[in-house]
Amino acid sequence: MADAATPTQVFLARLVVIVAALLLGLGLYWYGGSAEVHRRIWSDMAARPGGPMTFRFVLQPCMAAVAAYRDGSRDARLGRSPYLWSVITGSDGAAGRLWEGLVATARILLLGLVMDGIYQTTVLGTFYPGEMVLIAVLLAFLPYVLLRGPIARLVSWWNARHGDSSPPTGSKR
Repeated sequence: MADAATPTQVFLARLVVIVAALLLGLGLYWYGGSAEVHRRIWSDMAARPGGPMTFRFVLQPCMAAVAAYRDGSRDARLGRSPYLWSVITGSDGAAGRLWEGLVATARILLLGLVMDGIYQTTVLGTFYPGEMVLIAVLLAFLPYVLLRGPIARLVSWWNARHGDSSPPTGSKR
C-alpha cells in the first residue's frame, strides 16, 4: 500500500499482532511444543476443511486475493519490486512492505481468529490458541503474500500490452 494507512487500519494491524502474540504465548504455556502437540495440530488442521464452517476456507483466501489484487496493481503502477522477493531478501524496505501486507490483511486475520475460535469451541469443544493463529495466517496472510507479486507482474504485463497505466477493468478493448 503506497497510500498512507488510516489510523483505524494501523490500530487493527497492531491489535492483530498483539492478539496473535498473546495467543501463541498462551498456547505454548498451556500445551508446550512436544511432538504429540505437533501431531494434534496437523491432524486437527486436516480435519477442519471437511467439517462445519468450511466456507471460511474459500472466504478468507478470496478476501486475501482481493487485497493482493489491490496492492499488486498499485505495485505495478509504481514499478515496485515483487512483494515476496523484497520481503525475503530484505531489499526495497522489507519491513515496511511486510507491514503493508499486515495492514492490508488485518481485518481478514482478525476475522480468521474469530472464526477459528468459534469452530474450536463448537466442534472441538476445547481451545487451542496456537492453532487459531496458524489457521488465520494460512488462510489469510499466506495467500496475500503468494498472490501479490504475481498479480503485480500480470498487471504490468497487461499495462505494457495495452499501453495503459491503469489496472485492467475487465472491459474488452
